[in-house]
Amino acid sequence: MRFTIGFRKVKDDDLDFLLKLRKKSMSAHLAKAKIKLTNEQHLERIKEHYYDSHIILRDRKPIGLLKMGVITVNGPTKSLHIRQIQILPEHQGEGIGSKVLSVVKKRALQLQLPITLNVLLRNPARGLYLRHGFQIEGKNKLEFQMRCPLSVIAA
Repeated sequence: MRFTIGFRKVKDDDLDFLLKLRKKSMSAHLAKAKIKLTNEQHLERIKEHYYDSHIILRDRKPIGLLKMGVITVNGPTKSLHIRQIQILPEHQGEGIGSKVLSVVKKRALQLQLPITLNVLLRNPARGLYLRHGFQIEGKNKLEFQMRCPLSVIAA
């Protein structure tokens, strides 16, 4: 199956799509973690770091979200932090997550930074991250903290 993946910066009128995307892609995982959110709480989360967001396009149609930014961890150490990757369930399992991670890795190489992210404990996306060289660095009652070192990215 051949398709083109692209990105565009988020716009103010993307809120409805992003709310639908978040509820479709995250509700089951949040429920497993015993987290219930109202629409307002979902919107608050969407609006956090809003302008670090990019709409993922498949053949020019919106199908997901990539939200990332450079953060400081442990004093002067920085990382390219994936805040969220969400893909509509009907497009999951098509290799889109891997393509998105390849783009993130290219950006991390340009910046010469490792990549970090958090993933809910029971979210199967953890397997995708492990296949892409991420390592579990920590865990709390809700999520794993994962890191992909620059040495893995550059390999």
